[in-house]
Amino acid sequence: MTDALPLRSVSDRALVRLIPATYHKPPVLRGLVDHDGEMALLAEVEAMTSARHIAERGRDLGVNRLELAWERRAADLRIYGLTHVNAAFTYRRAGGNRFNDEHRGAWYCSWSAMTSVAEVGYHYTRELSYIGVFDTKACYVELLADFIGDFPDLSHQTDHPSLHADPAVGYPRGQALANKLRAEGHRGLVYPSVRHPGGTCLVAFDPAAVQNVRPGAKWEITWSGSPDYDVIGL
Repeated sequence: MTDALPLRSVSDRALVRLIPATYHKPPVLRGLVDHDGEMALLAEVEAMTSARHIAERGRDLGVNRLELAWERRAADLRIYGLTHVNAAFTYRRAGGNRFNDEHRGAWYCSWSAMTSVAEVGYHYTRELSYIGVFDTKACYVELLADFIGDFPDLSHQTDHPSLHADPAVGYPRGQALANKLRAEGHRGLVYPSVRHPGGTCLVAFDPAAVQNVRPGAKWEITWSGSPDYDVIGL
């Protein structure tokens, strides 16, 4: 019952979201063309199948284009992070995540870099387990954002069904909870990290809830033959 969830007043800066860092890689399509002019044309073709661009053209049934960050600013006021916000809500995986289904994305973040590292580290390790090879490294960059408002809070309900460690069990319950909260007008949810004991996370259901996005630190996660990994700041 969502009525049982207390509200937490949040007015905090620099909550941490981690995304894969691409600064160390050339554009994926650059090797297919000879010069920048051709690259620009190829980028236009790629944009035709980009979930973010499709949503910005108003053709995404899960996200109204008027919700997106770029619609809230004139061209001369666009700032860093708007495309990152839009991407979080328009790119989604089959089956969804803990508090969003496959029809609409969400912005996941935490109050601690190590909590965010533990969350992405778990999912990357899980992917590696499918091929049985734990010998790689992944680079991530922090996206820091500010939040203000009252959010439903699961922090003291660690036994809530949506927080079950098995995604097959927890995700359906979490998605149902999130859809109900959104229908009630809530813009997000505070919840205890499933992968980092003692950590606290926030999931934003609404792009407008994500404010003042800027880059933070960079992290490298390395697997050297086992599911255990090492983390260093870059």
